[in-house]
Amino acid sequence: MSDLALGMVAAKQGQTRHLMQIAMVRKQHEMEMNLINMLTQAVENAPAPDGTGTRVDKTA
Repeated sequence: MSDLALGMVAAKQGQTRHLMQIAMVRKQHEMEMNLINMLTQAVENAPAPDGTGTRVDKTA
């Protein structure tokens, strides 16, 4: 192979590696956002603890 061909192959490998890294970061971000959404929904749907926020005690 010529030096030009070897250079082209190396450039293509570098580009492929870069694209794979981007795909992995995107997937990791998607998984983290799914976890955050699950935690947010769990907190929003959790019942209020006894004695907090359901009624106003005007005698207090």
